[in-house]
Amino acid sequence: MSELTIEELNQTDDGTFVEILGDVYESSPWVAEQAQSERPFASVEDLHGAMESAVRNASRDEKTALLREHPDLGEQTEMTEASEEEQASAGLDQLSPNQYEAFQRLNEEYREKFGFPFIMAVRDESPNAIREAMEERVGHSKPEEFHTALNEVHEIARLRLDDMLRA
Repeated sequence: MSELTIEELNQTDDGTFVEILGDVYESSPWVAEQAQSERPFASVEDLHGAMESAVRNASRDEKTALLREHPDLGEQTEMTEASEEEQASAGLDQLSPNQYEAFQRLNEEYREKFGFPFIMAVRDESPNAIREAMEERVGHSKPEEFHTALNEVHEIARLRLDDMLRA
């Protein structure tokens, strides 16, 4: 999709607004639905703040569902276009068989412990840096990692909005 300005986005009808922003928070259009009532937005930062606030004000179950929408890193499965691009930028679409096995093992261990996939804003990170972060974060407590994963989701959303909207 071509880039829009924040002014152009502000002028869309509610359905178009949600259609455009529905995957900013991975397959969770409810975030855009909640944020649209805050229009007009003066900046991309204001829009991101409204979307972040919608997540912050959501129930624990809604937040958990949002986290579960994210794909496993390095997984060769169907995912949103944005996730495919982000993972490719980190070389996760070109893992060696050994790297792929390590990611699968870590993804399984992480998901088993926390109940959602490992989430990290991976754009332009290396597979080794991502693997190291996975190894570190699997040692976190459940509350600490829930908070960390949500912060990563917000960073991913900010990067996606920056890509979609021009100043």
